[in-house]
Amino acid sequence: MKSLRNLTGLLAGWAEETELPRRQVGVLPLRRSPDGGLQVMLITSRETRRWVIPKGWPMKGLKNHEAAAREAYEEAGLIGRVGKHAIGSYLYRKRLKSRDTVPCQVQVYRLDVRKQLKAWPEQHEREGRWFPASEAAEAVTEAGLAALIRAVASRETKRNRRRPTTAAEA
Repeated sequence: MKSLRNLTGLLAGWAEETELPRRQVGVLPLRRSPDGGLQVMLITSRETRRWVIPKGWPMKGLKNHEAAAREAYEEAGLIGRVGKHAIGSYLYRKRLKSRDTVPCQVQVYRLDVRKQLKAWPEQHEREGRWFPASEAAEAVTEAGLAALIRAVASRETKRNRRRPTTAAEA
């Protein structure tokens, strides 16, 4: 995973970046489609309306994975089981209200979604959509996030191939 982070930084053109990135936390919201395919929930950013994952700043009093899960609730109304360990990270440039940009590194945690609420705090500020994993990777603009989505999808595909079928599934 370290080589993926290094590659991500180089792809994003941050090899010469002098400003240290600010840390954010986010989730990769996942579920299975009726046909068993892996789906990823993406939401639109408020300012640029690009497709992103739920993310935000760490929160005092919450562990990073808990803060990431809170962002999923606030930004997309998602409830589920969040992993305690980051599955990866990616870099991007966040546009501030001043119109300046700052580098951010997002620690991403897996969220296995159980349900989406009918109402949530930022419901009228963002659009959300479930994508097949391959389409989600194409929809995001951050190369590191796309690579992370592809890596998770690849691991899930390999895991499902190794799982033996039961008599009920045959």
